[in-house]
Amino acid sequence: MKHRIVVLGAGYTGALTAGRLARRLHPDDSEITVVNAVPDFVERVRMHQVATGQELKHRPLTDIYAGTGVDVRLARVTAVDVERKTVALLEEHGAGEIAYDTLVYALGSAATDHGVPGATEHAYDIAGRQSALRLRERLNELAAGGAVLVVGGGLTGIEAATEIAESRPDLHVAIAARGVLGDWLSEKGRRHLRGVFDRLGIAVQEHTDIARVEATGVVTGDGKTIPAQVTVWTAGFAVHPIAAATTLKVAGNGQIIVDGTMRSVSHPDVYAVGDAGLADGSGGKPLRMSCASGIPMAMRAADAIAARLTGQKLPEGQIGYSQQCISLGRRDGLIQFVTADDQPKPSVLMGKMAARYKELICKSAAWSIDHPTLLAPTRRRHLSAAGVENPVATS
Repeated sequence: MKHRIVVLGAGYTGALTAGRLARRLHPDDSEITVVNAVPDFVERVRMHQVATGQELKHRPLTDIYAGTGVDVRLARVTAVDVERKTVALLEEHGAGEIAYDTLVYALGSAATDHGVPGATEHAYDIAGRQSALRLRERLNELAAGGAVLVVGGGLTGIEAATEIAESRPDLHVAIAARGVLGDWLSEKGRRHLRGVFDRLGIAVQEHTDIARVEATGVVTGDGKTIPAQVTVWTAGFAVHPIAAATTLKVAGNGQIIVDGTMRSVSHPDVYAVGDAGLADGSGGKPLRMSCASGIPMAMRAADAIAARLTGQKLPEGQIGYSQQCISLGRRDGLIQFVTADDQPKPSVLMGKMAARYKELICKSAAWSIDHPTLLAPTRRRHLSAAGVENPVATS
């Protein structure tokens, strides 16, 4: 009987994990199924571009995995039973179920309103393709002089604000940050960020908490009103609640707690990658939700699963960082070089060169999804007797 590996979610991490496993494991004694709610791979890191009218290449999952042996099942995950080792699905023709021997949980995250009244009703987000298209439609309706407020001063908010301001210089764009804009950057990085915001005419509201979102703007924690015809909410992401409804050990925010091989600390036949997993990185610092964390987590999980099943050596070492890549419109960017534990170094790359660098990073990530079996060892190994009998062995 073949060992059944089920990957939930085909974003960057799930798609990469499935392809890497297909490259490592022999199809005669293993089968890999990817479950995804939509038929295409979506470049989530480019949703700010979609929102401003740019078109992205369509990447059907069936085309991506053609000839790899990976099966694609189009369905929405509704529940996971880690005791029975089954996943409940909602498919086009009704409810379904799939069983697994090894589960890779890669359902990612979605925008969250943090309980702020009116955010769900009146704000737009760019956490997915459909929400980005909804924002695109609304921005297209705005006449010259319209006001757009981006709530959230993190990477997503910065990229959204600069992209909108560059593509629509006729609009008044502002950003509201809870702290100091770019306070995690080096001094040189902060200066460049400020310069770009000044050049694009983006107003910056710092130390600003949002207490309520309305159709005509927001109300801050100190009672002030910031007018806006469009409010873009980028103030945080939350993982899907499915894992928290199981007996998996999860953190307070619902992330599955995993070890250095991305394996659940409570259920060793379950792995979590990307935003869904909580893993320690370099220096024992938890990895942040990002593509920069998710891709190495996916590679680590795939290699660990393959090693355990085939009796090979487990991957070692902690995942660390080298840079933070920020697009500031299509013609400017900022590459902040960081230590392995994500602390800023003095050195940065700025301007057009940084924009080209960031574009190369995005294209490389998409290329790795388009070619799922190329970025991994070439040998497809058969499962070992020990791996089949005890697939979660640690050595």
